[in-house]
Amino acid sequence: MPLQKSWRDLERKTVAAAPDRPGVYELGDDSGTVLAVDHGVLQDELKSALAYGDGDRVRWTETHTLEQARELAAEHRERLE
Repeated sequence: MPLQKSWRDLERKTVAAAPDRPGVYELGDDSGTVLAVDHGVLQDELKSALAYGDGDRVRWTETHTLEQARELAAEHRERLE
């Protein structure tokens, strides 16, 4: 089950708008297919994804801790399999 958020283009202004907080994010292609699910401090993670060209779109959800983000990402990956 995908995150219940709208896709955003993965570009500099999106990364700049991302919170500097832990969370889970999905990277997708132009058609909205999920390419990857990961977690971490969102702004840092999205900077890397943008730099490496890991996707065209992104959506995320914040969590209170990195541990929560790790657990949610693992659950989310299992659902996608």
